[in-house]
Amino acid sequence: MIAGRPGSGKSTFALWLALKMELETMYFSADMSATTATARMAAFYTGDTVNEVHAARDSGEYVKYIDALGRSKVQFSFGSPISWRNVEQYIEAYVEVHDRYPELFIFDNLMDFEDAEADYQVQMEVMQRVTELARYTGSTVMILHHATDKGAYAPSAPPSRAQIKNGIGEKPEFVFGVGLDPTTNEFGVAVLKQREGKSDPSGQKYTSLRADPERNRYDVF
Repeated sequence: MIAGRPGSGKSTFALWLALKMELETMYFSADMSATTATARMAAFYTGDTVNEVHAARDSGEYVKYIDALGRSKVQFSFGSPISWRNVEQYIEAYVEVHDRYPELFIFDNLMDFEDAEADYQVQMEVMQRVTELARYTGSTVMILHHATDKGAYAPSAPPSRAQIKNGIGEKPEFVFGVGLDPTTNEFGVAVLKQREGKSDPSGQKYTSLRADPERNRYDVF
């Protein structure tokens, strides 16, 4: 799980991880449009900014970005809300074409699943099915989720595990907490939970990366 407050860059970070690790990925996005996703990937591969990618598309000079996107192993579904019927259809189609499951599933985000926006029971059912999906396919499954933005906190400071909405952070085997300072682009990443290894549920011990949202990249801060 990647958990963060609104505007913390959860989607950007999840997409960067998939692209950086070059994993065959099925990304279910109800929180990011096709235009935004393709622009971010093109920016990642070319080093141009997202605005430059959009401008090139609008002017019809998009060839180099099409070539760059050909390197991506990420496939998307942009249906909203995310439904299990749609998920199953996409998985069946993927297996039909590739004769294997993707290495990584990303669900963006938990509250965008059908009927899960405010229903704790539905959210728990989603988490159970996500766990079953990982066990059945052998794939890594990543799900994004919100943390509360109430109270005082430094912009780049990740939330604590207790601040993850509805206590859903207890379920996954591994939980990242993330925070972004939009002024300095400092991006904090904390390991809030890890079944086998060190973690800090308070989120106070975190690593800082330098975010470059315009190029969908991260580096040492």
